[in-house]
Amino acid sequence: MPKLDKFDIAILNCLQEDARATNVEIAERVNLSPSPCLRRIRNLEKSGLLRGYRADIDELKVGHHSKENSEAQQAALLAIPEVVACHLISGTADFLAEVVVEDLAAYEKVMSEKLLVLPGVVDLRSNFAIRTLKTNGALKLPVPAQD
Repeated sequence: MPKLDKFDIAILNCLQEDARATNVEIAERVNLSPSPCLRRIRNLEKSGLLRGYRADIDELKVGHHSKENSEAQQAALLAIPEVVACHLISGTADFLAEVVVEDLAAYEKVMSEKLLVLPGVVDLRSNFAIRTLKTNGALKLPVPAQD
């Protein structure tokens, strides 16, 4: 990892605040002239420390997380016979789908032909059960009080 000085850190902070800032604007903010500032930015890029520049898109405004999209995804997931359970979840994903197939090749086919083509799907992460430790455990119900 390259050793960062106060100018490198200031440049990185500026770019995190506004990745569209011009070299001249960044140079002014970090008290460097434009040429050394640009040289430092290029070095940060070459070292891999500065991996890229991104646009921060408001998902609600583009309709990615709309009620309609969610309902379309739910309906499409429910229509796939290999999906034996599906849950709306919190966190980085929206749904957790349990898929049952005979082998890995069958899963690949379901994934590529049915899951990845669902409306609004931009990412899919898979986990595989190695062994079942417990299933259909008994739900302990409280005993009602006697009158």
